[in-house]
Amino acid sequence: MNINILMVVRSFVLTIFSISFFLQAFAQHADDSGNLKQLNFYQDSLKHLGNTFINNDNDLIRKNANYLFIKTLVAALKTPNSFAFPFDSIKTITLTNSPDNKFRIFSWHVAHDDGSYRFYGAIQVNTGGPLKLYGLEDYSPLIKNPEDTIADNRSWFGAQYYTIIPVSGPTPYYVLLGWKGNTDKSTKKVIDVLSFQNDKPIFGMPVFDGNNKRRKRVVFEYARQASMLLKYIHSQHLIVFDNLASPDKKTKDKPETYGPDLTYNGYRLKDGRWEYVDNLDMRNVPNEQDVNYIDPRAEKPILPRPKTTLPIKKTPVQ
Repeated sequence: MNINILMVVRSFVLTIFSISFFLQAFAQHADDSGNLKQLNFYQDSLKHLGNTFINNDNDLIRKNANYLFIKTLVAALKTPNSFAFPFDSIKTITLTNSPDNKFRIFSWHVAHDDGSYRFYGAIQVNTGGPLKLYGLEDYSPLIKNPEDTIADNRSWFGAQYYTIIPVSGPTPYYVLLGWKGNTDKSTKKVIDVLSFQNDKPIFGMPVFDGNNKRRKRVVFEYARQASMLLKYIHSQHLIVFDNLASPDKKTKDKPETYGPDLTYNGYRLKDGRWEYVDNLDMRNVPNEQDVNYIDPRAEKPILPRPKTTLPIKKTPVQ
């Protein structure tokens, strides 16, 4: 009799446990479904606002759309599990995940009527829980010597990043490759460094050696009509880029006239630092693929997504 009672109790307990587990799983699924629906709703709004701040001809409308975009993006990222949401319908921003999945960077620009740009961005940390977000404030006009400057997220040398390269060591950091735009006459690209110190993002680190100088970041400037290759060759731990040159001696001090001269240089990783390499033989570089940023105002649509690839050959004129 006691054995029968024990069996009934065990059966009852198992039944209660099963029901509880089912209800918990159902609630979790309902929460996930609701979060996904909410994130898709935000994404639709962000897509519309992004198209406005890129394509509208009115400067004030572009700026207002960008302001609403920032507010909407922050609201979206407060949604539980937002880090897993790709936001891949928004083609007017660049969203790049770190290869170790520890964070991702949203970055974009708004063009001014005079041909210049202001950059915007945010770093979302993968916490697995509450939102940790660092807004990026473009401080570029006030940075006089960007290759010698250390900055934080409030004094950011703004750019639109398409590649993140993790570098391990006693002080781990990430190299960022980005498009920077500039003026109606010239375009810039940048090799920057991101590290986290005291749980805060820091940009710039003196790890680029070469040309009789140690740089905290590397900045390239060239004619707006030109196109410049800047990409990472993972198998060789090599950042490769076009050598930029002036068309003649009279313009050697005018970087807005520079363009690729069909030779290539690079930075190769060695012991946690990047050593300058001159006159690379591109025939020996594997034809690995990477993204190159294209200004959507010049070539609509579109900005690259994190896994989109383009060949190593020259990109269309930017």
